[in-house]
Amino acid sequence: MIQLTNICKRYQMGEEMVHALDHASLHVEKGEFISLVGSSGSGKSTMMNIIGCLDTADEGEYLLDGQPIKDYSEKELARIRNQKIGFVFQNFNLLPKMTAAENVELPLIYQRIPSARRKEMVIEALNQVHLFERRSHKPTELSGGQQQRVAIARALVTNPSIFLADEPTGALDSRTSEEIMLLFHELHEQGNTVVVITHNEDVANQTDRKVRIKDGKVSEVDFVW
Repeated sequence: MIQLTNICKRYQMGEEMVHALDHASLHVEKGEFISLVGSSGSGKSTMMNIIGCLDTADEGEYLLDGQPIKDYSEKELARIRNQKIGFVFQNFNLLPKMTAAENVELPLIYQRIPSARRKEMVIEALNQVHLFERRSHKPTELSGGQQQRVAIARALVTNPSIFLADEPTGALDSRTSEEIMLLFHELHEQGNTVVVITHNEDVANQTDRKVRIKDGKVSEVDFVW
């Protein structure tokens, strides 16, 4: 499903050229549950941005479902981000003036799905993350774990084929982190491809495969069985 080959990404920082990714390669099969593990500045978030079509590589090739990403227009990349990839971020990225249900509904509005069908899909997504009873609450009225559940519901409501989670437990306590990881296990068991970006070894150990990244290079792959 995901094939990155010799990906390079450079940034100009003042007079210094930073190699965020240095000929990094990664292969993810459909239905895999993997973690991309590295410390701050290792290049893992840059790789997530490229996998999620939020950024493009300076060199190398990215095939998504066998198709080169470089062949897509900006409009087509936006469609991929909205329909094929479900994003979950550390800081939730919820709109504060909207209720939980309205936050979950937002990507469906972008897809121009009829109102009645949107409501059905929102109910289904909130039920899946066990948060339907909090649907009318705004983010400030929810705990951190509940906000992350809303963010996961927003990601899954469009039925994406890939879930990209960037430090999804980074702002949560250990008990809540375990609950959030259980949700990702449920999504994986339903046949979804899940990629978790993390610096936390305990989180990484819950995935089927750990891909380590250091100084922009994929250094080793551990299987967790």
